Amino acid sequence: MDQHLVFSSFPILSTLIFLPLVAALIMLFVNSERYCKYISLCFTSVVAVLSLVLIVGFDTETTKFQFAEKAVWISSLDINYVVGIDGISILLVVMTALIMPFCILASWSYIKLRVKAFLICLMVMETAMIGVFVALDFILFYVLWEAMLIPMYLIIGIWGGPRKIYASVKFFLYTLAGSILLLVAIIWLYWQNEYSFFIPDMMWHHYALGSQILVFIAFFLAFAIKVPMFPFHTWLPAAHVEAPTAGSVILASILLKMGTYGFLRFALPIVPDATYQLMPFVLWLSIAGIIYGGFTALAQNDMKKLIAYSSVGHMGFVTLGIFILNKQGIEGAILQMINHGVTTGALFLCVGMIYERTHSRELSMAAGVGKYMPIFVTFLTFFSLASLGFPGTNSFVGEFMILAGTFQFDIEAGRFPWLALAAIPGALLAAAYMLRMLQRIIWGGVDNPDQSWIKDINAREIVILAPFLFFVLWIGLSPGPFLDLIDASVTDLLQNLTMHRTHSLSLNLMAPY
Repeated sequence: MDQHLVFSSFPILSTLIFLPLVAALIMLFVNSERYCKYISLCFTSVVAVLSLVLIVGFDTETTKFQFAEKAVWISSLDINYVVGIDGISILLVVMTALIMPFCILASWSYIKLRVKAFLICLMVMETAMIGVFVALDFILFYVLWEAMLIPMYLIIGIWGGPRKIYASVKFFLYTLAGSILLLVAIIWLYWQNEYSFFIPDMMWHHYALGSQILVFIAFFLAFAIKVPMFPFHTWLPAAHVEAPTAGSVILASILLKMGTYGFLRFALPIVPDATYQLMPFVLWLSIAGIIYGGFTALAQNDMKKLIAYSSVGHMGFVTLGIFILNKQGIEGAILQMINHGVTTGALFLCVGMIYERTHSRELSMAAGVGKYMPIFVTFLTFFSLASLGFPGTNSFVGEFMILAGTFQFDIEAGRFPWLALAAIPGALLAAAYMLRMLQRIIWGGVDNPDQSWIKDINAREIVILAPFLFFVLWIGLSPGPFLDLIDASVTDLLQNLTMHRTHSLSLNLMAPY
């Protein structure tokens, strides 16, 4: 086990995981809602600052799991508390930590009932989300994966919109169904690996192809539902529309990335032969999601639904980049996971700010607010342009790398450009629905409602949106530092994939007829 880990002298990952839980426990004994807000903001801010230490101390040359910690949990079953990060997970951990304080600020005046319970749910969510990205024991991963369901179910079901019960139950059942199959796959892998749940030990084994395909299907259903990939996406629009603003931001920015993270962490290295076999199926589903998400978003008048369906298309680009299995594609996919978290999270925050003023998410009710909210529409313009992949913004870099990798995609050394050509309409549709929304909000039409009473965003809201804009421009203009963090791990992943594929093909050639 230890050969895969670089241990840390200070338990920084455990600190990041459990500090929010400590905040939740403290708030149980605090009666003042105001004090609960300050406690949650303080603790999430500390977690955000500490997460930056990971960036400073991260060794970009090694492919081992860094800042590792290990403790025995259930010795009789060889279940351990093992955590660590590599280039695939570090940006996701930092993004999770940085976004949570702004979710607290976005809920400052939005949530008026049961504020304490709402903040406790957010703290438990943060513990589970960071834990999922750093867990290196499969049971620890699964426990945290399932633990996320309960607070998100409550966030949607208690503080959501008119159809909150329907949306929360649908979210819970969809995710739970996929998780059951994931558990079956975990148990099978445990038996195959000398009764060990340590994730790196399960990677790059030569399991029988039939068994790999069954495990891949279990992984695929669990992670595709979470992404969500077409046609497993139907829970997403309802959950986004009914969730409060902070819930929508967490769903879009963090929870969806757990599905694509699962593909990278588990599907590719644990069942690589099945990945190669079923890769075309996943790629064409990704293309279908890109096109479907774009057309459906174009038809929406509810701003939250529009952004929710746009996520189906954007995450289709991410799965496309992962499964073309080349360096540009996978690095672009990881970067686009971060980009989507930044831009879509910011867009949901913008919709929440309009909703707080107009009490409506309909484009018709927000038509022409630009003349009264110049600061707001300045932010909205940047985020909308970033979402459609405008050059100079973060999403342009990610989508360009994915499309460039897709043009290089080959099946057994034969060029296969049709995938890239099929994905290009998705980029055009993104421009269509984002510019349509932007035009309506800034200028509207001849029948704009009277909104002269609307005030522009305040200082708190500017503080919320400014960091998102900072990352939109930083990643868009200088993506190098972000790509440096993930380069070694992606290179190692692809080298192992190539070696495993070569070995498998040689075994097939030597097999007797």
